[in-house]
Amino acid sequence: MPAVLGGLFVVVPVLAMVGRVDWSSFVALVTSSSSLTALGLSLGTASLATGVSFVLGYPLAVLFARSSSRWTGVARALVLLPLVLPPVVGGLALLAAFGRLGVVGAFLDDHGLHIAFTTTAVVIAQAFVAMPFLVSSIEGALRVGGDRFERVAATLGAGPTRTFLTVTTPRALPGILSGLVLCFARALGEFGATLTFAGSLQGVTRTLPLEIYLQREIDPDTAVALALVLVVVAVVVIGVSSLRTRTVVS
Repeated sequence: MPAVLGGLFVVVPVLAMVGRVDWSSFVALVTSSSSLTALGLSLGTASLATGVSFVLGYPLAVLFARSSSRWTGVARALVLLPLVLPPVVGGLALLAAFGRLGVVGAFLDDHGLHIAFTTTAVVIAQAFVAMPFLVSSIEGALRVGGDRFERVAATLGAGPTRTFLTVTTPRALPGILSGLVLCFARALGEFGATLTFAGSLQGVTRTLPLEIYLQREIDPDTAVALALVLVVVAVVVIGVSSLRTRTVVS
């Protein structure tokens, strides 16, 4: 019974939203110029953010899973901070770092590189809030597997790089796939940090969540239709990943 209630708690609101969709004009609402632009921008930036998160987050996950230093816990807490940090606060932090008057942004601005309120800012904001999901997922997979096979490979003469590529990575593949999906889904739905750090400029920084928020004030039917599109994309991505993860595990 608790499991049923838990499922209903998640499913009922989504079904209620589906019931509010104006199906007679659904296609017209979701294929408008602004809607398609926002969707394309969301998919593109979320993909880039996922790639950035993997490049930066995978080594962190390996470090957290294999290191026994007391400072590892402190580093992990800092990296996973965006999981519990309000997105708007994350956006303000990014603005303080990469804005034109920020610690890093001022230096970049002096060299003609402007980040805040650009598409690059969208990618950075999405990666900032989504990377912890990837790190925690991969770290969990590595901890469950342990490091016995890595130590065996080392005794057989394999160097650190070869061990990492041929032993660690294949064994962590299910966790990597799961982390990539969670990261992409989180980046796709990112709103608060993006709005604060990147703003809402059509075709530049206005992703689908921001378009939904804007349409909620002026055209609720469009907002509901676009929200459904976002839900469908997320469900498809997670569903495909679950099937691939099961195939890899089996």
